[in-house]
Amino acid sequence: MTTSFERYQKRRLISSYFSVIISISLVLFLLGILGLLVLNTKKVADHFKEQIALTVYLKDNAKDVEIEQLKKSLAMADYTKSTNYVSKEQAAEQHSEDIGEDFMDFLGYNPLQNSIDIFMNADYVSSKQVDSIASGLAEKNFVDDVVYDKPLISLLNENVRKISLWVLVASALFTFIAVLLINSSIRLSVYSKRFTIKTMQMVGATKGFIRKPFIWQSMKLGLVGSIVAIIGMAGVLYYLNDSFRELDLLGDVKMLTVLFVGILVAGIVITWISTYFATSRFLNLQTDELYY
Repeated sequence: MTTSFERYQKRRLISSYFSVIISISLVLFLLGILGLLVLNTKKVADHFKEQIALTVYLKDNAKDVEIEQLKKSLAMADYTKSTNYVSKEQAAEQHSEDIGEDFMDFLGYNPLQNSIDIFMNADYVSSKQVDSIASGLAEKNFVDDVVYDKPLISLLNENVRKISLWVLVASALFTFIAVLLINSSIRLSVYSKRFTIKTMQMVGATKGFIRKPFIWQSMKLGLVGSIVAIIGMAGVLYYLNDSFRELDLLGDVKMLTVLFVGILVAGIVITWISTYFATSRFLNLQTDELYY
């Protein structure tokens, strides 16, 4: 009979620990994913900024030497990420594919111009800086026009600022919720042993002596929960990196190390603090108050 009861108690204890670990790991996993989003907000924003092209249209009388010099100077410019030269023949071929027929058969000539698409580094993609770059290029006598989507740049920068602000607000709110959820799980775990705590206190054990095993046990659960969360985050990160290779999510090893270590430390620290206050609460209760 005693053996059966002990087995029941052991299964109940394991089930309690398992529930706490699952709760901690799920909360830390979501917190880690949000942290990953915060750390990569700039990278994602930069990726979209660098897809905006500034197109330089060249006059038909532009010399090959002038075009080559312009291409070289653009390649060496600080604001340039990459360039793409499109001849009028290539432009005509692409346009014919887009509309599904050869428009030059009707016109009898090619009205398109040679052009250079400039994809800029994200730090230079702002209305003021792009205006300055475009004005400088338009001054060249063999450049016919410089075109870019000014409203799109303004809208993109405005939305990036708004999204960054809301992501930070959401991060702060979710961090607070995560602490509350983990704290609730730990308190429930300690609550189930409140009579044990009071019994130890009644036989003369000090508060520090009583707290110590509870804190160590909770910190171990926090450590295991953190490791489970990190494994889940690594899986999601690998999947996202494989799906969106252009973002290179695995490229910044230092950032990922800081994030994973942060999740590990958060799991241990939050459980330690929660257990400390939970045990203190039951240590300060009177015996008759334990039933409520």
